[in-house]
Amino acid sequence: MNDGPYRTSRDSLGDVHVPEEAYYGPQTQRAVQNFPISGLRLPRRFIKAQGQIKGAAAYAHAKLGVLDERLAQAIGQAAEEVAEGRWDAQFVVDVYQAGAGTSQNMNANEVIANRALELLGEPKDKKDVIHPNDHVNKSQSTNDTIPTAIYLSAYDALEEELLPSLKRLIEALREKAKEFHPIVKSGRTHLQDAVPIRLGQEFSGYVHTLEPIVGQVEQVQDRLLAIGIGGNAVGTGVNLPPGYIPAFLEELRRLTGRGWRQPASRFAFMQNPSGALEASSVLRNLAVHLMKITSDLRLLASGPNTGLAEIVLPAVQPGSSIMPGKVNPVLPEMMYMVGSQVIGNDTAIQTAMLGSQLEINVMMPVIAHNLLQSVTILANAMDAFSSKCVQGIQANEEKCAYWMEQSLSLVTMLNPVIGYDRAAELAKQAVKTGRPLKEIVLEAGVVTPEQWQELIDRSTEEH
Repeated sequence: MNDGPYRTSRDSLGDVHVPEEAYYGPQTQRAVQNFPISGLRLPRRFIKAQGQIKGAAAYAHAKLGVLDERLAQAIGQAAEEVAEGRWDAQFVVDVYQAGAGTSQNMNANEVIANRALELLGEPKDKKDVIHPNDHVNKSQSTNDTIPTAIYLSAYDALEEELLPSLKRLIEALREKAKEFHPIVKSGRTHLQDAVPIRLGQEFSGYVHTLEPIVGQVEQVQDRLLAIGIGGNAVGTGVNLPPGYIPAFLEELRRLTGRGWRQPASRFAFMQNPSGALEASSVLRNLAVHLMKITSDLRLLASGPNTGLAEIVLPAVQPGSSIMPGKVNPVLPEMMYMVGSQVIGNDTAIQTAMLGSQLEINVMMPVIAHNLLQSVTILANAMDAFSSKCVQGIQANEEKCAYWMEQSLSLVTMLNPVIGYDRAAELAKQAVKTGRPLKEIVLEAGVVTPEQWQELIDRSTEEH
């Protein structure tokens, strides 16, 4: 409990000491005392969504004539202030809290109620004027507002954070694919020599790996627009005034500028916040692909004197506390760690989804936390990776040519000319003598130097 001045507030369980300056009330204070777990709070975007939901509800009730206009305007203004971030410090409930997010919902209800009372010139906790449950939470339940807040905040995070960062990374890789197209190098499969490939073709693979994910994100965004607000406790809409759901959606669309709509089934929405699961799976897939790409870059840049060294990554900071002059691939390493966290978050979300029994999922706060964290760290990581690493990558053309000429798999190009068996004999001779394959082939007279170069050029043409 806060050691400073406090006021005595009351809920259905009795009296609670609440810090005097706090806008939250007794149910929030109980949650603070009951769940001193991680120190983590649900993020700004989620609180913004809670404010938007409460504001839309108040304005809808005023429009329907079931809430006094004066009270509705005060609640609406307080809710909009919450959405704007003015009262973030008053949202103090740990991520690991009461099931379904009841404490989080009541945190919003109490803050908005007390701020609305202040706007009306009334003291805090004057529940006979504005009650957190009867007025701010009117026509709502934790069970429909919390999954709705997940959908609202996830949509905005994908739209404003993830998609711009992903598109910037794709464009940076596309530019490198164009820049590196003239450079022919050795391909590698199973980490062994393979036929030639252009460095630009290798990078174009990264571009076309990531491009479809843009569409996948947009597809899941459309899924997130279907919100089951009005389902109330179990999906039936108990205690809703007639016309509430369309009025609410109209107000929410006005407040957010998004095309929110009703789902096919409020019962399915409340039993399983599946849109969050689908969004997380897209983020997991993105993380897996980013980890592959960054692992490739680490291999291609390995060295500089004892590795492949076909590309040079920008040097952004010293790499060792003991080895002078060492520079490490820190941006790709960072991205790999972020990807690992996102995969872990997705596993946590999948596990939390199993917490759906009967009418609701009771693990929604941890779903919200992990989903929004995944979006934020992926977006930030991609921006740092593209601007501080990808844009500055340089090709080591000499090294690319050197390794290509050392590759035994160049012999594959001779198959149509001299057949598999004869080509294999030349490859074995190169291995036995330790001489480059090109020397052995030209010495054998099976092709001229010009034909050899033509075979290399033709091998990297896309058919």
